[in-house]
Amino acid sequence: MTGKVYLVGAGPGDPGLMTLKGKTLLECADVVVYDALVSPAVLGMINPKAEAINAGKRRSAHSMSQATITTLLAEKAQTAAVIVRLKGGDPFIFGRGGEEMMALVAAGIEVEVVPGITSGVAAPAYAGIPLTHRDYSSSVTFVTGHESAGKYRPQVNWRAVAQGSETIVIYMGIHNLGRIVPELIAAGLPDTTPVALIRWGTRAEQEELIGSLATILEQVEATEFKAPAIAVIGKVVEVRSHLIPGLAAPLACD
Repeated sequence: MTGKVYLVGAGPGDPGLMTLKGKTLLECADVVVYDALVSPAVLGMINPKAEAINAGKRRSAHSMSQATITTLLAEKAQTAAVIVRLKGGDPFIFGRGGEEMMALVAAGIEVEVVPGITSGVAAPAYAGIPLTHRDYSSSVTFVTGHESAGKYRPQVNWRAVAQGSETIVIYMGIHNLGRIVPELIAAGLPDTTPVALIRWGTRAEQEELIGSLATILEQVEATEFKAPAIAVIGKVVEVRSHLIPGLAAPLACD
């Protein structure tokens, strides 16, 4: 008999955004293999009797390769009943959950996906930025700014992205902004287009950097703004100034 692997989205950081199903699985798990960006508060939900394994991958600091993680999950499924693969945000949104599930299914292991709230939706909301608004934007595109070598396509078509959506949300793009911003301007976006960078979205340490395509690179350098962060590009960023006064602090319950 083999165990079952659950690909669980941990959400963006605020423990209150963890799904009830995900929390229940953490509380009864035999093994939890977790990513680097899962917040300490969510890790605190793990069954104290479970084997907790850090498989985090950060830029230039990988504790495990992707192949090693998949092999580990398959091995644990031979000896444990409930294996949770805990991934920041949502497993299927730039989380390699699809790759892991394909490998596990091919190995004959049962897998279930428990979606999580992705940072590209939650972080702008906590920063007072609605990704769509009837007066500002009727479309939104989610795109990665960090592309792996040897992928199916050599690069994002930034011209198509710029021309195809009124709001652009870029994951993992801070390190490549120096290349992305000029491409978006060359594709026709005015350099006055508003930009918001949101770091550690939904956590207590969340911070924002607001500018435009013309200014954001200089601002990042001047403030030494670092990853992990997402970028929101489009007129919806202007709505923030109207909503910030009404934003309440996240609810904190004992």
